[in-house]
Amino acid sequence: MEAKAQARFVRVTPMKARRVVDLIRGKNIPEAVALMRFAPQAASEVVLKVLDSAVANARFAADQAGQAFDEADLYVSAAFVDEGPTMKRFRPRAQGRASRINKRTSHITVRVAPRPTGKTKGGAR
Repeated sequence: MEAKAQARFVRVTPMKARRVVDLIRGKNIPEAVALMRFAPQAASEVVLKVLDSAVANARFAADQAGQAFDEADLYVSAAFVDEGPTMKRFRPRAQGRASRINKRTSHITVRVAPRPTGKTKGGAR
């Protein structure tokens, strides 16, 4: 049963968050959680929360449907980062000027699904 979780308006730049999200795409859940726990980037904490939320959503959906649930069968089927609104701030500079500082935000989405079975198209050759 596929499930997803989103964190919106996260105060991490999308470029930095994408570096972290790229690490877990396609990985099994236990492996992805371990990667996020020990990744040195600050965005890994937020991505771990979103990953845990997606797993909890999958557990809830399986309970509602009356299906068996095993976290080890899940993998990260999709993970992406979209750009959120940019907060514009100004910093005083020399000779009375001001320069703009862009404080970027991100929308982080993680989807988890059970591993597909080993069936291939076209049969065995």
